[in-house]
Amino acid sequence: MTAPDTVDATLRALLADVLGLGEARAAALTEDSGLFGELPEFDSMAVATVLTEMEDRLGILIDDDEIDGEIFETYGNLLAFSLHKVTG
Repeated sequence: MTAPDTVDATLRALLADVLGLGEARAAALTEDSGLFGELPEFDSMAVATVLTEMEDRLGILIDDDEIDGEIFETYGNLLAFSLHKVTG
């Protein structure tokens, strides 16, 4: 798998696990799929858990000043942020 495919698969599995979406719902996410405010499972408590899991599963460090609400607006935004962190 290429880096983007690996990050995408990891991010989908992470959201399925943390939010309890299940594999089918996580697989159905598109770049335009809304997250925070759209998915009832994705609340403010879930944000912290998702960030921690991203660090663990993707082997990245996320500084507090890198986080803003835009990252969690859509799956595409979250994926782009993750890819940026993984690839530098």
